[in-house]
Amino acid sequence: MRHARARRAVVGAFAALALVPLTACGEDGPQASAPGTAPANTASPNPASPAPGASATAPPGTRATAPDTADAFEKLEAEFDARLGVYAVDTGTGREVTHHADERFAYASTFKALAAGAVLRTYKVSGMDRVITYSEDDLVPNSPVTEKHVGTGMTLGALCDAAVRYSDNTAANLLLDQLGGPKGLGALLAELGDGVTRMERREPELSRWVPGSTRDTTTPRAFAENLRAFALGDVLGDAERARLTRWLRTNTTGDEVIRAGVPDNWSVGDKTGSGTGYGIRNDIAVLWPPDRAPVVVAVLSNRDGEDDAYDNRLLAKAAAVVVRALG
Repeated sequence: MRHARARRAVVGAFAALALVPLTACGEDGPQASAPGTAPANTASPNPASPAPGASATAPPGTRATAPDTADAFEKLEAEFDARLGVYAVDTGTGREVTHHADERFAYASTFKALAAGAVLRTYKVSGMDRVITYSEDDLVPNSPVTEKHVGTGMTLGALCDAAVRYSDNTAANLLLDQLGGPKGLGALLAELGDGVTRMERREPELSRWVPGSTRDTTTPRAFAENLRAFALGDVLGDAERARLTRWLRTNTTGDEVIRAGVPDNWSVGDKTGSGTGYGIRNDIAVLWPPDRAPVVVAVLSNRDGEDDAYDNRLLAKAAAVVVRALG
């Protein structure tokens, strides 16, 4: 599998796209830092809010569509022999970009951002120092942070950091334990208005999806709206929202996906995911363009063959289409 191109190359590949004006629609891994810390150059004075001068945030459900993107997304599906689901919304104007936005996809590890948000909602920043102990028996594959702290345990804050920034599977399972398991997190999302997502298993089983299965699936629209609620809405208090935003902005696994498809001067906070087989590759993100309201994006994908690998360039190029469409 070839590596993703540099961010400017991906964005430039779509610079020539001719876009029809948006029309209203009435119905419708950088260098790792220590867990719990954030690189100094990624912070902003108020990371959970639009930049000064940004337009007022449009309420969820304010919709407009960009129908001219269909051809671009279909060409990407043909180029990468993949199924692609995209939902993006400019929170300042309500304009949307959609492609298979209401079809089911395996969410894979993208759920970890929502689990961290749910833990913050339940325990608040003041409870992030609570220590969670676990044993060697609790470790599952792809746990680069938690495997180092079996003897001492980790704080809730450190577990959230490990799950979001390093996609640590054991950390994610321990967070689920604090929420009543996958069903508990699913019930919380339903309380927030998500009647679509189906959460049933833990890591690593939840990433073992097969075509036609509805277990551990969502839609691009549902997961983007969930991320918007936690990262930009009033589901969390100011301190909790800022903490989640910091984890998203300093994620170590997303350089080749959505981040690679947006301009260099846009700030990105994201959570990636990949599955076992069928080329499953996902990314959900909040984008902060200069001097305007944030854009929330979910790009989910898979391929037909059980042994098919994913290609990060598909997601990067899809993000570039979104950027061009929303101007």
